[in-house]
Amino acid sequence: MAEAAIYDVIIIGGGPGGYNAAIRAGQLGLKVACVDKGVDGGATLGGTCLNVGCMPSKALLHASEMYDAAANHFAELGIEVAPKLNLTQMMAQKAASVAQLTKGVEFLFKKNKVDWIKGAGRIAGAGKVEVTGSDGAVTPLEATNIVIATGSEPSPLPGVTVDQKRIVDSTGALSLPEVPKSLLVIGAGIIGLELGSVWRRLGAQVTVVEFLDRITPGVDAEVAKTFQRSLTKQGIVFKLASKVTGAKASKNGVTLTVEPVAGGAAETLEADYVLLAIGRRPYTEGLGLETVGITPDKRGFIETDHWKTSAPGVWAIGDVTHGPMLAHKAEDEAVACIETIAGKAGHVAYGIIPSVIYTSPEVAWVGKTEEELKDEGRAYKAGKFPFTANSRAKINHETEGFVKILADAATDEVLGAHLIGPSVSEMVAEYCVAMEFRAASEDVARTSHPHPTRSEALRQAAMGVEGWTMQA
Repeated sequence: MAEAAIYDVIIIGGGPGGYNAAIRAGQLGLKVACVDKGVDGGATLGGTCLNVGCMPSKALLHASEMYDAAANHFAELGIEVAPKLNLTQMMAQKAASVAQLTKGVEFLFKKNKVDWIKGAGRIAGAGKVEVTGSDGAVTPLEATNIVIATGSEPSPLPGVTVDQKRIVDSTGALSLPEVPKSLLVIGAGIIGLELGSVWRRLGAQVTVVEFLDRITPGVDAEVAKTFQRSLTKQGIVFKLASKVTGAKASKNGVTLTVEPVAGGAAETLEADYVLLAIGRRPYTEGLGLETVGITPDKRGFIETDHWKTSAPGVWAIGDVTHGPMLAHKAEDEAVACIETIAGKAGHVAYGIIPSVIYTSPEVAWVGKTEEELKDEGRAYKAGKFPFTANSRAKINHETEGFVKILADAATDEVLGAHLIGPSVSEMVAEYCVAMEFRAASEDVARTSHPHPTRSEALRQAAMGVEGWTMQA
């Protein structure tokens, strides 16, 4: 084996956590290497998010929304067209966009003097990493600090074997060879609903099977009910409080066995394809954690204290650690972790990490839900404003949904924001900033917002906390 190259920091994983950690380390003058084997055999940076997650799914969500608008909504605007779906081109433009993004990360590595070591990284003892390339050759590396940023993978379900042909996970659902006549989605979380809505708009009959008695667990209950009504109106069928006990794939379709969670007769559902989307689990397989005495918990997560693991000089960020499995959470942790390594003060405000569901309408939220505040016994006031009363939304024929703001009853500090409607993914960050500054709802209510914009709903909802909403 060759002599080991020596670094200040070695990062295992090139997704949003890993590549941002590498870039920040380079900016701070640390000698840094990022070890990444690519996704599904592809030699590209960016991890799941860029290659088979956030980015390609948003490309298909956008394209399918455009198709649906042309087919069903352009006529009311006075634009008469008869769109024809070219699925091959839709997939090609998705792939082209993804390639540009992954090349962009590669460019940023060069710009910030980050060494990209291609292959599967494994910790081989204190301060040691071994990288196995696609040709089987092993390269030894050494570093003062090792950062684990290996992300997550789709969670399996007993009795449902993913073959990426008829039974697919989120990766397979991004590249189906045809529009299914029927698609069964197991799981009413963010991934299942986003990808289910893509294929619904392109023409599939979509049925979502969910173990719980509601969709999108963790989302404010009022928002979740409004969201489910909207998706039902779009043609998605929900079977809630139902558990899947088996799936059998054939050449032409899948048979799914479903039982009520509360007990009762099983039923059989048939579809062209099944998407398994019950969540994700940490990816720590074959990482050599045992060589430094790290044992993940029973769910596979690595315990950390300010991104430090139990092993000196070994850190962990992103989906392998507790907290929301979100790219921007991994990015925040990446910066904080590297700045701590560099002797600076690293900080992540875990209570102010926003979440988004990129369907139509979009759903976005940050902070506490009403249910959480009630459980805590914290007195709060709520302000709510519907997009039906927002001038820009009305003009654009996108009036579904509302903005709801929750503020402390005594201090008026903003505790949470819950949005469902047009472009809310782009608007929720206003409340993230407000909450970072511990703003009162009145601060937002008295801040000028441009008219006419959808963002005025954020202000009007804030006005509603003290009962002086003016436009509804």
